[in-house]
Parts: sequence; C-alpha cells; structure tokens
Amino acid sequence: MKPDEIKVLRQYRMEQAQSALEDAEFLLSHNRSGLSVVNRAYYAMFYAVLALLQDTSPLPSKHTGIIGLFDVMYIRTGLFDKQRSKDLHRAFDLRQASDYKTIEPITPEQAQEITNTARVLIEAIITFLAANNNV
Repeated sequence: MKPDEIKVLRQYRMEQAQSALEDAEFLLSHNRSGLSVVNRAYYAMFYAVLALLQDTSPLPSKHTGIIGLFDVMYIRTGLFDKQRSKDLHRAFDLRQASDYKTIEPITPEQAQEITNTARVLIEAIITFLAANNNV
C-alpha cells in the first residue's frame, strides 16, 4: 500500500473511532444499556489502534491479534504508557464477557470507566499520529 493510501485509511479509521466514541458518550448520557455503551467505547479504541497499525502488513485478522500487535509495537517499545494497554484489554474483556459469556449487566460505572479510557486512548493516538505526521 502506498503512503498516501495508508494516510487516507488512517484518517478513515480515526473518523470511525471518533464516531464510535461519540455514540458511546451519547448512549451513556441517555442512560442506555451499559452493554451498548461498552460495545461502542471498545470499538472506538479498536478503530484507533487499527489506525496506528495501517502500515503493518499483514494485519492480524482477529481482535486479539490486533491488540497483541499494539502491545508489541507501541507498549513494549515505550511509545505509549502501559496503562493504555491495560485499558484496551479491560474494554475488550468486558465487551467479550457481556456479549458472549455472562448474563450480569454492565454497571453504569463500568460503562463510564470504559468510555473515559476510550477517550484517553484516542486522544493519545491522535497526538502520536500528529507528532509523527501520520494524519
């Protein structure tokens, strides 16, 4: 993929991330289901991480592969704080559990926490991409 194509795809992924985050915040502010809030907040984080990884080939086809690659390329190298990885893993685990594994509802506090951490991760990725002239 050409550098210009990568840049366009990064911008698109960041737009997806921002849109999903706005959805999560809207759902949260309107007291909608915690499951829906966490789903949108997690996907906001996932799309932002995908934006970072657009010049990696081949990209893993599973979410766990994308998250693992983010950890290897950006967390272990010190480009991002370890807390960003913990936040992403927590959002993934909570979304997985609520979608597939448990009948316990997500609390409003959990939904708020994941939305807040999504916002922090997206802002960190925006700052990183801008500093490295990638968007």
